[in-house]
Amino acid sequence: MNHYFVDLHIHIGRTASGRPVKITGAKTLTLSAILEQSSLHKGMDVIGVIDCHVPEVIFEIEELLNKGRMEELTGGGLRYNNTTLILGSEIEIYDENCKGPIHLLVYVPTLDGMKQLSSWMASHMKNVTLSSQRLYVSAKKLQQVVKELGGLFIPAHVFTPHKSLYGKGVKQSLEEVLNPDLIDAIELGLSSNTEMADHIKELHNYTYVSNSDAHSLPKIGREYQVVAMESPTFNELRLALQERDGRKIVANYGLNPLLGKYHRTSCEKCNTIIEENELSCINCGSKQITKGVFDRLQELRNVDNDTNAKRPPYIHQVPLDFIPKLGPKTLQKLRDYFGTEMKIIHEVPQEALEQVVSKEIATAITKARFGQLSLKSGGAGVYGKVEL
Repeated sequence: MNHYFVDLHIHIGRTASGRPVKITGAKTLTLSAILEQSSLHKGMDVIGVIDCHVPEVIFEIEELLNKGRMEELTGGGLRYNNTTLILGSEIEIYDENCKGPIHLLVYVPTLDGMKQLSSWMASHMKNVTLSSQRLYVSAKKLQQVVKELGGLFIPAHVFTPHKSLYGKGVKQSLEEVLNPDLIDAIELGLSSNTEMADHIKELHNYTYVSNSDAHSLPKIGREYQVVAMESPTFNELRLALQERDGRKIVANYGLNPLLGKYHRTSCEKCNTIIEENELSCINCGSKQITKGVFDRLQELRNVDNDTNAKRPPYIHQVPLDFIPKLGPKTLQKLRDYFGTEMKIIHEVPQEALEQVVSKEIATAITKARFGQLSLKSGGAGVYGKVEL
C-alpha cells in the first residue's frame, strides 16, 4: 500500500470570473489556484473541494478536462498534476427532526454524477451558485440521493457550536436526524480530536477524518490524514474509510484542540473562558457566550474509557502559519529550499531548517512535530495561539 496526504474539505471563494461561491472565502481561492497550491506548494495527494456543485465550477472543470490539464480517473476522481480532486459539496439541512441547522459533506466519483447532484440540488435550493446553502429536504433524503449516485456522506465539523450535528443539530444522538447505516465517516473539526470524540459511544462505529475547512489558500492542509491506498482514487478512498482490504486511515493530523476557535466556552466580547454554570462573563459582564466543544462534549459523553484501541493515532500538528515570526515571506523561503509544506512539517531536520530560518523558528517547527509547544486555548470564534 502507498501512503497519501488527504484533505477533504476545501472551499472555493470565487469562480474564475470572480463570482462569489463561499462568501467568507478569500477572493484568491479559485478552483485553479486550489489545484496549483495543493499540488505544487502544499504537497497534498488527494483533496476534496466541496463547492463543485456550482454550475460555473462544473464548467471550469470541463474546461480543464477539454484542455488536457486534468483527466478523469477510472477509479473515480480527477487527476491534476500530482493531486487527485474529489468532487464534493457542503450542504445545510434544517429539517423537522433537527434542533438547529447542520452542515453535511457529500462526494461523488464522477463529473456526470456531480452534474446530476447539482441539478437535483437546484430544484430543492434557493441558490445553487453559492456554498453551504440550505437544502429543503430531510437529511435522510439527502443520504439516499447521495448513495444512489455512488457517493460518500460525511457529517461536517460535528462538534462546532454553529451548524453542526452535535453542536445544535441533535439533542443527544445522530439517529434523531440521520440514517446511521448511510454515514461513511465523521469529520471531527478543528476544536476536537479522536480522544474527545470517542467519549460518545455511537461514534465508535465510524472512521474519523480531520480536514482543513480551508477558506483561504494558506489554510489548505492545516488538518489532514495519511491514508493507505493502492492509488489515489475515489474508490480506494471509499475502501479506506470502510477499512477494507488493507486500505485505512494511517494517522489523523490536526490542530491541538486548544488552537481551535471553539474549544472552550468563551465570552464573545473579550474572549474570557466561561466556567460551568456561569451565565455572564466575570471579566466584562457580557451575556453573549459561545459554548465550546470541550464543554458540549461533557454534556454528551456516555463513555469514560480512553480512545478506542483500534483507532489510528491522532497527531497534534501545528500549521506553519500558526508559528510566531513565520510570515509569508519566510514560508516562501522555506518552500524554495525544501519544496512542499508536507516535507517541511514532517521531514526536514532542524539543522537544515536553521540554514534558512532563525534557530527560534526552526526549533518551533521541530517542537511542533512532537507536541512540545506551549499553547493558549481559543474560543468564541478566536483561534488559540502558540506561545514561544
